Amino acid sequence: RIPGGLMTAAQWRVFDELASRYGNNTLRITTRQTIQFHGVLKANLRAVVKGINDVLLSTLAACGDVNRNVVCSPTPAQTRAHVAVQEDCRRLALALAPRTPAYHSIWIEGVQLNLEDEANKNFTDPLYGKAYLPRKFKTAFAIPPVNDVDVFTNDQGYIAIIEGDQLVGYNLAVGGGMGRSHGNEATYPRLADVIGFLPRERVLDAAKAVLTIHRDFGDRTDRKHARLKYVVAERGVDWVRAEFERRAGFKLEPPRPFQFTSTGDLYGWHRAVDGSWFVTLYVETGRVKDVEGRRLKTALRELAEKFPALEFRLTPNQNVILAAVTEADKPAITDLLAGHGVRTENQTTALRAASMACPALPTCGLALAESERMFPGLLDRLEKLCAEVGLAGEEIIVRSTGCPNGCARPYMAELAFVGKAPGRYQIWLGGNSAGTRLNRLFRDNVRLEDVVNELRPVLSRYANERQAGERFGDWCVRALWNQLPPTAPVQSPGTGSTGQLPA
Repeated sequence: RIPGGLMTAAQWRVFDELASRYGNNTLRITTRQTIQFHGVLKANLRAVVKGINDVLLSTLAACGDVNRNVVCSPTPAQTRAHVAVQEDCRRLALALAPRTPAYHSIWIEGVQLNLEDEANKNFTDPLYGKAYLPRKFKTAFAIPPVNDVDVFTNDQGYIAIIEGDQLVGYNLAVGGGMGRSHGNEATYPRLADVIGFLPRERVLDAAKAVLTIHRDFGDRTDRKHARLKYVVAERGVDWVRAEFERRAGFKLEPPRPFQFTSTGDLYGWHRAVDGSWFVTLYVETGRVKDVEGRRLKTALRELAEKFPALEFRLTPNQNVILAAVTEADKPAITDLLAGHGVRTENQTTALRAASMACPALPTCGLALAESERMFPGLLDRLEKLCAEVGLAGEEIIVRSTGCPNGCARPYMAELAFVGKAPGRYQIWLGGNSAGTRLNRLFRDNVRLEDVVNELRPVLSRYANERQAGERFGDWCVRALWNQLPPTAPVQSPGTGSTGQLPA
């Protein structure tokens, strides 16, 4: 669990060592700004967990029916207020963390918890209660105009309202989520509703109010219907707002104006608002590893060793930012990366730079099909197709998951592949670049080898019919959506709105 994806160089060095000693010598950056270790043997789990805790990070609440890792826009380029937003992200993550003594007893101290002790036997978490939540709970902080966290896909999202480079508060969005199940129309992805504005000092009160609504009203009889999004969808925004205000002890103000324009990362070298430098490095499918000609894992380890003041920032797009770089150190960092085959400019193609995939097989028990391992080859084929139809070099947001649960947020992509069975995928079309629109199912059960043939007429039409500046997802809405059913049930008036207003 790494709130906001911020790591020190010392923490990165330890993670690198743990991956080399106990894992498969790779680090997997997730879409929630954390790191997965793959290939760890059961006998080594405690050593890995203890090593993480020894550098003041934790695996507590990294999974389970609790608030998961809190994500936050990591790029320090837009406003000085990003420091305050990151601070709120960390405060909220700590406030919503479970208080169980069992975690440290088992994983850090290596002592079996005495369940006969009254303090342990009758332990009730002060926030979660005895039974925790009905299902997982996700939180995000976004800083307009960049929606790199896909804020509307979270159970609760805080959209920073900044005036004169000062953070004045947040618009609160409630009830988003990606997960669905094949063949079960009662499950669906949903965008969060913006229900109002709150001042910065009420963030923790707000977070606890939203979480406890989920705790008390989420469906505990059916895990597929247990997310907060179904409470919001079925009870309505007015009910949610009233219940929130009752629990939080204050009234929300009307939402403040904001505007999202993009969801992507800012690749290459850039100035931070404090005058320092940062560089965003492309990490294919989030897998930090050494391959012939590009030794990314080695390069990052050496940078962490030689530049201890570096900040390592994981992005929700599965990339890594090296921040807090001085003018004097910038050339040396560029040279070290280049020496290992890691470029800082022109790092990859436009299609790959806007792509994302979950790990899926062989490490995820929920996977129905390949994702990470098949995705680079699929992108090769898509790039070849784009070149054939006159779309070479065009950016299209492409995402892939090995199951319908949506960890790579596929239902927000302009073009997405969702695993249905080994070698078979659904194709979804029509998300947008601002992360404010769900896509729709285009084809239900396509063999991987047939994907290009299914998309050739679509991409050919787009190349020939698009208007000036029209993105692929927007063209899909205009040209194809009248033929495709909505992704989710049509929501009643006043709900399902991202509330985006011109800033």
